[in-house]
Amino acid sequence: MTNHVRIADFAANLGQTITIRGWLYNARSSGKLLFLEIRDGSGIVQGIVAKNAVSEEVWNRAAALTQESSIIVTGTPREHPKRPGVYELDVHDLTIVQLAQDYPITPKEHGIEFLMDHRHLWLRSKRQHAILRVRHEVVRAVRDFLDNDGFILADTPILTPAACEGTTTLFELDYFDDGKAYLTQSGQLYNEATAAAFGKVYCFGPTFRAEKSKTRRHLTEFWMVEPEVAYATLEDMMVLAERFLSFIVARVLERRREELKLLERDTGKLEAVTAPFPRLPYDEAVRMLHEAHLAGKLEHDFVWGGDFGAPDETYLAQQFDRPVIVHRYPAQVKAFYMEEDPERPELALCMDVLAPEGYGEIIGGGQRMQSCDRLAHRIAEHNLPREAFEWYLDLRRYGTVPHAGFGMGIERCVAWLCGLEHVRETIPFPRMLYRLRP
Repeated sequence: MTNHVRIADFAANLGQTITIRGWLYNARSSGKLLFLEIRDGSGIVQGIVAKNAVSEEVWNRAAALTQESSIIVTGTPREHPKRPGVYELDVHDLTIVQLAQDYPITPKEHGIEFLMDHRHLWLRSKRQHAILRVRHEVVRAVRDFLDNDGFILADTPILTPAACEGTTTLFELDYFDDGKAYLTQSGQLYNEATAAAFGKVYCFGPTFRAEKSKTRRHLTEFWMVEPEVAYATLEDMMVLAERFLSFIVARVLERRREELKLLERDTGKLEAVTAPFPRLPYDEAVRMLHEAHLAGKLEHDFVWGGDFGAPDETYLAQQFDRPVIVHRYPAQVKAFYMEEDPERPELALCMDVLAPEGYGEIIGGGQRMQSCDRLAHRIAEHNLPREAFEWYLDLRRYGTVPHAGFGMGIERCVAWLCGLEHVRETIPFPRMLYRLRP
């Protein structure tokens, strides 16, 4: 009885007769030899069919294969004679499960819209495999770091009764006879409740923004990890963010170098990502942007009090060889729950971590407002329904403490690590403005 083996496990099965189950990725012939690139999800291997080593029937089957035909192949794996660590399969037998016809994605160049329309098939390509394996490694690193650092996973609702980040980007739906519900923008408010119960928590799941932004950084549905810590300050979050990102980058470099190589990523730039990160007060960032404008490096001048746009973030990040932490923005441009700076109440105790190389904000967070009275006032200022936030105010009535947290978007992080132009390749089935299909 033959042994079913994954391509990724060939090293442990050299010289044995094994069977793989997969699909034909590509093929070429050289007289009496057929070279079949076979993929099974775990990797791609070259299968060699020698005409004088197989039956005529097997040879004819192999010769008839088309791109993405599904096949079961029996053979003997061996190491490539000139490339250590690379394996091949001497094919003995081959069964066709289904002969694919007219596969739409051919080796020729295709436009991005065509590829996005065929995303369900484009996922089979080497490039997409590399990107999504890096994504998998990022997700695993996120969980390993937080789990090993004493955090408890506490899942938060996807359906919520009110806004968290602002009412203009909410996806709204009817919720039985109870009125309206909304797809979550963040699990943070619920995280504050679980942090008051467990001390250190995180949630990890899909979040939604109904903003009509059609840029390389935006998706309407994306995955976010959000740690929250009781008895923590803005400074604690900056240190945590440094440790967190440094761990993720080191893990990807350790385990996914081959994928980064395939993507032609300059790993030297990632190797510079070690703590501590530069700390840049908002005031200083504004000064840098103003001077850049005067020097003709930025088209527009930046006025104190606004939030940074993509060109501003890109310029600031380009001044450093690793992520930079911009902190203490004006409270007016940040969420209602941000704590005020006691020394300058017009500023919020908040931070954004900007990735280098033009990838912009990948982490945002800060210290949460501790006073029940001040929070109630802020809720009223933002015209939010008081009744929907009474439970949130309870967290300040019963055992309030300084607490802080942040959120990191997985897709932006993966785009940065892989050196991608657009976040749409970082998630299996992206949801963007005007695109809601497989």
